[in-house]
Amino acid sequence: MTDTPNQPPEPPDDRERLDRIRLFRTENVGPTTFFYLIDRFGSATEAIAALPELAARGGRDTPLRVAAPLEAEREIEAVAGLGGTHIIWGDRAYPALLAAIADPPPVLTVRGRTELLGLPSVAIVGARNASTNGRTLATRFGAQLGRAGFVVVSGLARGIDAAAHAGALATGTCAVMAGGVDVIYPPQNEALYHAILSKGVLVSEVAPGREPRAGHFPRRNRIVSGLTQGTVVVEAALRSGSLITARLAAEQGREVMAVPGSPLDARAHGSNDLIRNGATLVENAADVAMALSGIGTARMTENDTPAEAFPDAPEEPEGGREAVIRALGPSPVAVDAVIRDVGVPAATVQSVILELELAGRIERHAGGRIALLSEAA
Repeated sequence: MTDTPNQPPEPPDDRERLDRIRLFRTENVGPTTFFYLIDRFGSATEAIAALPELAARGGRDTPLRVAAPLEAEREIEAVAGLGGTHIIWGDRAYPALLAAIADPPPVLTVRGRTELLGLPSVAIVGARNASTNGRTLATRFGAQLGRAGFVVVSGLARGIDAAAHAGALATGTCAVMAGGVDVIYPPQNEALYHAILSKGVLVSEVAPGREPRAGHFPRRNRIVSGLTQGTVVVEAALRSGSLITARLAAEQGREVMAVPGSPLDARAHGSNDLIRNGATLVENAADVAMALSGIGTARMTENDTPAEAFPDAPEEPEGGREAVIRALGPSPVAVDAVIRDVGVPAATVQSVILELELAGRIERHAGGRIALLSEAA
């Protein structure tokens, strides 16, 4: 089983595009489950038809909330009313770098200059409570990297994110939102939000109108790193969310860079630790451009044949389901470890996990790990 879903050779038709929105907006369907379902059933339309039976097999005793066609149509109308658009996995406009990560968002809502998503890009992230020097440096990096031909990507947070966006406004910057593309968060960045809407691009994987929740931010971070060829951490404490973005960038095979700081400043401990553990030390935009000089944008041509993302689910061997459930608990465990432990075919394990997830009995964690929800345990 490969870890990365590949871009399909042909874009989906209108019905399939609508059903891909419906599938991704369905209860308990995240990116990993979405791609498993697409690969197993061949289309979102067929996957949606199979959802009730799969959820029941996983132990669900109430109907799964499947997004209705009207709900998806209203979302499309709402995004169009904002002057935005949907980019669906499979569309030719889907960013190639983002398509190459293990769990790309199946649906993107976009406002602004969508063409920026296809250009060379770099993420700049860091502390919300950034120092004056840190914000100054982030602004300078944003401006200089923009002039060097990079789209600067960040998360529209206070501090380093906001400074990097501001520096790159003139050349084009991308803000990845934790909530809907029409939800300004944090409110203090309202003016910056409107400036980016005018000169850059706003991106989100959640539906318009949705307020950001705690769980949205790590998912937002994987898009920040996934859209880019490398991530620069300007300031970060040891428990900073920026380190999550840096870790995700490393897992995605992207360049990780960090600006060194004083050991007397807690806001530099995380970035210094990144350097200690192999991140490229950068002190100016020229260092960043040099680090990224050998990295090209991943592309798939019409002649490329997508690899199979997930194997077909075989007939379930006797006792296989119970063995998988027994192997799970409230502590997150890697799916590969479960496969090795239970001794049943990988496709069977994946099929059981899918059914349990649709039934709302497990949750997914970073690093491809899963855990049985406490009430199920």
